Amino acid sequence: MDELERKWRLVLGAEVREEFPAALSGIDSHLDKTLEALYNAGDRKGGLGPSSPNVARWLGDIREYFPASVVKVLQQDALKRLQLTSMLTEPEMLESVVPDVHLVANLMSLGKLIPEKTKATARRVVQRVVQELMDALQAPTQQAVQGSLHRSTRNRRPRMTEMDWHSTILKNLKHYQPEYHTVIPETRIGYGRKRKSLKEVVLCIDQSGSMGTSVVYAGIFGAVLASIPALHTRMVVFDTEVADLTEQLNDPVELLFGVQLGGGTDIARALRYCEQVVERPADTVLVLISDLFEGGQELEMKKTVTQLVAAGVQIIVLLALNDEGAPSYDHANASFFAGQGVSVFACTPNHFPSLMAAALSKQDVAGWASALGIVQATVNA
Repeated sequence: MDELERKWRLVLGAEVREEFPAALSGIDSHLDKTLEALYNAGDRKGGLGPSSPNVARWLGDIREYFPASVVKVLQQDALKRLQLTSMLTEPEMLESVVPDVHLVANLMSLGKLIPEKTKATARRVVQRVVQELMDALQAPTQQAVQGSLHRSTRNRRPRMTEMDWHSTILKNLKHYQPEYHTVIPETRIGYGRKRKSLKEVVLCIDQSGSMGTSVVYAGIFGAVLASIPALHTRMVVFDTEVADLTEQLNDPVELLFGVQLGGGTDIARALRYCEQVVERPADTVLVLISDLFEGGQELEMKKTVTQLVAAGVQIIVLLALNDEGAPSYDHANASFFAGQGVSVFACTPNHFPSLMAAALSKQDVAGWASALGIVQATVNA
């Protein structure tokens, strides 16, 4: 069997044995059995089976034969195709799984179904993923956002309590009076009046089952934004109920375990809550992360959006916050938001920091997205 035939045989599986009669040998034989257990289970007589030893052996095999990036794909396929909840509800199985953002989303979807004996292991897995994401995303987010906010406005008519003496003296050294051994401060420089925060950010996140990885990334970004003193960041998650997780932003692991993926979607209720907690509309960026499939009162949702926009709140709708490509979403509702002047698009995690920097500095978000080639929802003709 030549190399091309070998590859096609492994890709197409046992169903093409007649077309490729030459037997696989050595490691190829093991590869074939590993893939067949997942993709060629047929009427379910084969496959991984329900027993933990089979699953454990299969997890070990894929880690031995495939690189980490492929292992993560195979794990996700196993969870979807074979419903292997044992991978997530047995400590030994969970220890064998390669952790990634999809695994965290699956753990969140299980929620209270995770056995008590597995919770400590699940928390360690989530902690590993959270730390990896924080390491990758924290610096670029802080740098982008602080760069748009850190320039405090200079006060040219400061009161004595607002004087920046160091800058004032440097500015007026040319007015030094030798006979008096002093500087005449013709130009006074002061600090801007201090406020608790320059901007408010509200992350309003749909926690229905389809939004799993978006919720994970939003939780990480929420924790990073909450660490920036110039921002007051609030995190709200919703399905048919609304939960304010702002107090947990200092512990993203605890925050993610507080999310309950699944259930319905009531965007109207979530936006009404956000409207109540916004303190300074003109200085607020509200990021709604949702596929916009509204299960609540659609007219009430539209009414609340209109009121928020009229009050001066800058709203951005992210149909997804992940790397998974074009999402499924409600095109009619997306068109409505676009008609209110709201930018609606899917965003990858690597673009989110610059998106927030653009929004917080009141740049044209639609123009920002267009410059990056991001496809945006438009108003239906």
